[in-house]
Amino acid sequence: MRRREFITVLGGAAVAWPLTARAQQSAMPVIGFLSSASPDGYAIRLHAFRQGLKDTGYVEGQNVAIEYRWPEGQFDRLPALAVDLVRRQVAAILAIGPPAVRALKAQTTTIPIVFAMGEDPVKEGLVVSLNRPSGNVTGFSDFSNQLFAKRLQLLHEFVPAAAALALLVNPKNPNTEPDTRETQAAADALGRQLQVLTASTDRELETAFDAMVQRHIGGLIVGADSVFIDRPEKLPALAARNGVPVIFDRREFPAAGGLMSYGTDTADAYRHCGNYVGRILKGEKPANLPVLQSTKFEFVINLKTAKALGIKLPPGLLAIADEVIE
Repeated sequence: MRRREFITVLGGAAVAWPLTARAQQSAMPVIGFLSSASPDGYAIRLHAFRQGLKDTGYVEGQNVAIEYRWPEGQFDRLPALAVDLVRRQVAAILAIGPPAVRALKAQTTTIPIVFAMGEDPVKEGLVVSLNRPSGNVTGFSDFSNQLFAKRLQLLHEFVPAAAALALLVNPKNPNTEPDTRETQAAADALGRQLQVLTASTDRELETAFDAMVQRHIGGLIVGADSVFIDRPEKLPALAARNGVPVIFDRREFPAAGGLMSYGTDTADAYRHCGNYVGRILKGEKPANLPVLQSTKFEFVINLKTAKALGIKLPPGLLAIADEVIE
């Protein structure tokens, strides 16, 4: 082969290779991700989701891409973000919470939707049943929004002499009303006064804790909301500064200095969701994948924080704790 012919062939290969690479890249499946939160508090969950994908053979950036959409607590942005993901014709979507699922269901009946949520998806009208979800939606419920009564009971045992307890919620979250109703019913059953405080910004959080001190509220239940999930260190710091005993829904809070938490392993939920998305990419249908539910519940106590608050823990509570942080 002459030198000029060799250069021509080489040049042709150099042109053809990028085209082939681009074609392969365009064939890479794309997953959508829609949450009402910001990415700040989601590192552990995203790591677990990616691990679930990896267990089925998919690695982000290698053979699958993920399009993230974060409205950062602005629930009114969810419909537009849902439209954007559907227009991009993603292969599947992970949706966090009922508002995100509803926004997506309004736009597509064909793109598979896998959810992670704390609510009952049947009661929310998102699936027909847990065993046979039907349609294009399935996922995992970790019960987080169904455990307010239990958290109230635990808080009551920590501060039995408190005249009043409080529930902190995000007024912008559509789940606030049913969460408040459930907690109020539990408070009525225990004969405890419950005050509802609202916050969706850092300044409003400061105001809420100031109000607790002024009203002599003896303990606080923090709602299951992305505004609070995004602040795993700020909320325990506010509680410590104001001397308020607080129960949270996730282990991250007592690990950062909060008093205690009662909930499920959220990383486990996201790992299962990643597994479901991977299976869907391989051809399985959402309608044939039953909705999964958490089976393990974690009660975590930060003993150092309890001592700082002057709380003498009943031996029975220490005995049932799954983890005691010292």
